[in-house]
Amino acid sequence: MQFEVWAPQAQDRVVLRVEDDDVPMERDPERDGWWIAQAPAADGSRYGFALDGGPVLPDPRSRRQPDGPDGLSAVVDQTAHEWQAEWPGVDLPGAVLYEMHVGTFTGEGTFDAAAEQLGALAELGVTHVELMPVCPFPGVHGWGYEGVSLWAVHEPYGGPAGLKRFVDAAHALGLGVVLDVVHNHLGPAGNYLPQFGPYFTDTHHTPWGAAVNLDAPGSDDVRAYLLESALAWLRDFRLDGLRLDAVHALADHRALTFLEELSTAVDGLSGGLGRPLFLIAESDLADPRTTTPRTQGGLGLHAQWNDDFHHALHTALTGEGQGYYADFARAPLAALAKTLTRVFFHDGTYSSFRGRTHGRPVDLTRTPAHRFLGYAQTHDQIGNRALGDRLSATLSPGLLACAAALVLTGPHTPMLFMGEEWGARTPWQFFTDHPDPVLAEAVRNGRRREFGAHGWAEEDIPDPQDPATRDRSCLDRAELAEEPHARLLAWHRDLIALRRGQPDLADPNLASVKVAYDEEARWLAYRRGDLRIAVNLSPGPVEIPLGGPVAARVLAAWNPVEPPGADGVLRLPAESCVVLAGG
Repeated sequence: MQFEVWAPQAQDRVVLRVEDDDVPMERDPERDGWWIAQAPAADGSRYGFALDGGPVLPDPRSRRQPDGPDGLSAVVDQTAHEWQAEWPGVDLPGAVLYEMHVGTFTGEGTFDAAAEQLGALAELGVTHVELMPVCPFPGVHGWGYEGVSLWAVHEPYGGPAGLKRFVDAAHALGLGVVLDVVHNHLGPAGNYLPQFGPYFTDTHHTPWGAAVNLDAPGSDDVRAYLLESALAWLRDFRLDGLRLDAVHALADHRALTFLEELSTAVDGLSGGLGRPLFLIAESDLADPRTTTPRTQGGLGLHAQWNDDFHHALHTALTGEGQGYYADFARAPLAALAKTLTRVFFHDGTYSSFRGRTHGRPVDLTRTPAHRFLGYAQTHDQIGNRALGDRLSATLSPGLLACAAALVLTGPHTPMLFMGEEWGARTPWQFFTDHPDPVLAEAVRNGRRREFGAHGWAEEDIPDPQDPATRDRSCLDRAELAEEPHARLLAWHRDLIALRRGQPDLADPNLASVKVAYDEEARWLAYRRGDLRIAVNLSPGPVEIPLGGPVAARVLAAWNPVEPPGADGVLRLPAESCVVLAGG
């Protein structure tokens, strides 16, 4: 078979090692910086490249790292897996996403163990599982955002074969699979890319150091490296979409940006495969151009996370007002109403957290609501807290039910974080497994200093390197036999069924959403077509005027509630919510 590697850093020679054989490589006469060689190999053959007499290094485009990021690469026969059936795909409009970390979704922490639990997600009614990153990273357990070998799959999870089995199992149940990929940085351990070529540049700096090279000399091949890896995930693993981590951290000043190039390529692949594919951006810019079609001057990504909705909902539920929550906490229900109707809270308004004006308004007349994801919890918003505490650690079941109602009946595409559907009490904490003791100690001390600066006692911060930190973060399904967990699960199931069964909840028209609220009384109600959704976040009952006589019936309610009377007033119990039809 032919081996090739982009290694412009090599001065004189590159040697391919396949198993125990060394094969000199030749410069590719048609591609600058590329080296090629022919050598016998089969599925599983170990190989690597030695530059200018240096050590044998893994392939930057490795499809498998059996011994972790520092080991040799392995050949993968992509045709070896026999897919169960043709997969038509599941598109983003109408979707309900479920964010999953493979390593803590089950105690085993593997694709196969996670696949055994997919039937419960199909029964819940979600449409897509969004996997957190699965590229190889040091050790066994970690979040995945310090991955390297961006074409490969973490071996302790089950490697590429395990991921394919997982996708097959999901598709057999009608579930799409989305993968979180990280293009803005690579982990500090096992990252050999700089020895091959200018994958990074000092032209720009990021929180992780030198930026990934998207616009400096040599960036054509770096962009191709990222773009082709993205297409490989979608093509070779039959994934339905990708979530792009922190696209605001991609430093790219070229006229044709990498994100435009990527969205064009993904749309082309979708047409070629005959099934829908999509890209979801995580962006801190509050910029609708991220998801505006390319024909209208945008980047052409298909959706983006909306942290503004999360922040408004979080402050309304918890009363927290520190850090980036400060602006939302001044009038949380007003902030929530704005994000339900206009998407971004910061749409050209002053952000005290940033010390400047931030964001840009969304054109409600031409932007469908499904382009924005709404959620009450994510891996970031739980795991980046000092103790990794979920909302269930401090909120009543009634307030958790209200959060679910706002997420699952809102105009946005809803997303749940694993375990949220039953109010899981297990935390989701920051954990690592760095074999390098120096790096392990740096991560441990950095975490303690970070939260110590915010008033936490350093000894109270969980040690990321302690295996118990990961173990505490694994879901405990024994909770499902207990209350209020069983009731919360049934509530989520009912709300998702309503979302899929009521056309008004699929209406993409953001301008049609009408919201009323009372900041002091702590209630909020909104209308979507023939449906009205009301939540009472206060510790006592409230009366909500719905505007004249209303002939409505109750479709779903957390606590027993009567439809509004002749006076049009809805009387809602404390910490409760309802979905009404009619009126």
